[in-house]
Amino acid sequence: MKRKTLFTIDTIYRQPLAVEGLYFSEGPDAAPAVAVVGALRGDEVQQMYICSLLVGTLARLEQEGRLAPGRKILVVPCLNTFSMNIGERFWAVDNTDVNRMFPGYDKGETTQRIAAALFAHLRGFEYGVHLTSFYQRGNFIPHVRLWETGYEQAQLADGFGLPYVVHSTPAPIDTTTLGYNLQVFGTQAFSLYSRNTSSVHEKSAHRALRAILAFLAERGVLLPGSADIPEAPPDPAYPDSAAPVHLHEDALVTVLSERGGLYFPAREPGDRVNTGDELAVIRDPFTGEEKERVHAPASGHIFFAHEGNLIAGHDVCFRMIPDAATDPSLR
Repeated sequence: MKRKTLFTIDTIYRQPLAVEGLYFSEGPDAAPAVAVVGALRGDEVQQMYICSLLVGTLARLEQEGRLAPGRKILVVPCLNTFSMNIGERFWAVDNTDVNRMFPGYDKGETTQRIAAALFAHLRGFEYGVHLTSFYQRGNFIPHVRLWETGYEQAQLADGFGLPYVVHSTPAPIDTTTLGYNLQVFGTQAFSLYSRNTSSVHEKSAHRALRAILAFLAERGVLLPGSADIPEAPPDPAYPDSAAPVHLHEDALVTVLSERGGLYFPAREPGDRVNTGDELAVIRDPFTGEEKERVHAPASGHIFFAHEGNLIAGHDVCFRMIPDAATDPSLR
């Protein structure tokens, strides 16, 4: 393992931003095989933690000679350390999102230059894994997400062994994300969603670790015989079928609140629900009076759940995977 400063960028108000990466199986003739990127945003604590678990495991496997020689791995646990230090999601100076700045511009604004500098180190890798978070605050079933760019090889996502592979049609704003740009610049890129974002969830963090290691083994970067890699703990979010379920994001059912107030969820990601089951209660924040009971509009699994004690009217409470959402044609 080699820990390196990938780049340093001067900032106006604070000391220079130094971004570090950790290399494995690096050598003069090593081909760039897999790049794993963690927190681009300052609240992605879970994503940074997953990278720390991965770094520790890869360091051990490298010492044991279990990484394929000549197949270089790069792990970048955290890009936005400034915002991480003060608990801000976006770039602390101007509130811009680094993950909406790719492929970057080396003569642009600060976050454009940061994105450009990182992207220069990631281009050329055969595979890319981005541990990311959603634009809405909430928790997920662990899953892999693919941008439909025309360059994706969807069957490769099965190698992570996660229960769901979600295909997404990019909107114009999505074309500036890291995953999308890696894909169109020649890297097979995958966005991996863990359960939590701003706090550590051990079970799903170890699930994500296991998923990345499984993918490395599937692609020949992790040598056979690494049977002592710890198994992921049981998770009710996993369907009974051994094969991952492929579905399009448009097939998800969105459950909206009608009223705003104090929010008390009764379900969480991975839960199985039937049509009409109670999902949450919303109460008046001044009187405690019940304002609304949220019910499941369909039968299926909870995919995404709003996080927080307050919710606005007509906000997303849940997103569900209906029972008929599977699409074999997406593989």
